[in-house]
Amino acid sequence: MQKEVESLTWTNAEPAPIDKRDTMLAIRRGLYGTCPACGTGKLFKSYLKSVDHCAVCNEDIGHHRADDLPAYLVILLVGHIVVGGFMMTDLVWPMSSWAHLAIWAPMTVVLALLLIQPMKGAVIGLQWALRMHGFGGHIPEPEDRLPHVGGNS
Repeated sequence: MQKEVESLTWTNAEPAPIDKRDTMLAIRRGLYGTCPACGTGKLFKSYLKSVDHCAVCNEDIGHHRADDLPAYLVILLVGHIVVGGFMMTDLVWPMSSWAHLAIWAPMTVVLALLLIQPMKGAVIGLQWALRMHGFGGHIPEPEDRLPHVGGNS
């Protein structure tokens, strides 16, 4: 226990200032499929698989946590486009349900497939700009781990 206490160092030093990252620029770079840090390297090595490191600036990208947010955003966007288009089309040209299905079902699939990669890039850019999930220079730790406070274990 004594050795553990001696290893702690208390200082009144201010933490080093962290440079501000342009959030909108990083999101825009991600939308275009380029590295959010430099804007020239490729962000994806396949359709939805991101590169581990940027080939130009060597920024570590492989640890991002986009998870389901890109899919939720695509569903929100495509849903508004398709439902709005369906409603406006139905007001101007009344068609049968089969005709609407033949138009709007393929359009939904195509729009979702076209938008998912740029949306994932934008989410990766947002995480990079806000220093989330390891982009801040520190090693991320599991959130469910509590520090040991001593006492009876």
